[in-house]
Amino acid sequence: MKPIAIFRCSRTEGPGYFATVLERRSIAWKQFALDEGQQVPKDARAFSGMAFMGGPMSVNDDLPWIAPLLELVRDGLRNDVPTVGHCLGGQLMSKAFGGVVAAAPVKEIGWGAVRVAENAVAREWFGDMQTFLSFHWHGETFTIPPGATRLASSSHCENQAFAIGKHLGMQMHVEMTEELIRTWCRGGAEEIAASKASPGVQSPDRIQAELESRVADLHAVADRIYDRWLEGLSRGS
Repeated sequence: MKPIAIFRCSRTEGPGYFATVLERRSIAWKQFALDEGQQVPKDARAFSGMAFMGGPMSVNDDLPWIAPLLELVRDGLRNDVPTVGHCLGGQLMSKAFGGVVAAAPVKEIGWGAVRVAENAVAREWFGDMQTFLSFHWHGETFTIPPGATRLASSSHCENQAFAIGKHLGMQMHVEMTEELIRTWCRGGAEEIAASKASPGVQSPDRIQAELESRVADLHAVADRIYDRWLEGLSRGS
């Protein structure tokens, strides 16, 4: 089977638990470090699936890799190569599929409850889950693109996840590990301090409280989502 392509947009926002899931299942993957100048491939058919990770930039920024990455997302849709997006990655998918990405009404940083939508597509991805605690770090949000189905929402963000067939875009961060969260809290301390008036922003101490158990619960949710996504991988040679 061809490898899964993982696109990293920021050094501190790598694949995290997503890579752990792939390695546990002996699924090959190849990382493209866009933050280090690696070129965006043009043909989605070179991969069995594609994953897009987060980053502090906006999909509306004039960065050299944004336009080719959007086209690669569309190529994945055209050629039935499954894509999964995390935060910025979900925003990339929304924009590529015809949605809009803009400033969120409320910035979210920290842990927050997510409600699974009451529709058949959401049940395919989340099973019997109704709510769960996810990790968030975003100041922008996406609309649900044409032809997609909303899968999840939160009190501060109406669109936490959407799906079009095999393709899953998420605003939330289900890929987090304890190490990633601690790293983000250190690197993002100034942003947290500057945003503390937002009802969706938590302090570093609050974010890191009960971290082991919260991350373990998040991994159980991620396992369900990633297992469903992996079922759609292209199995061609």
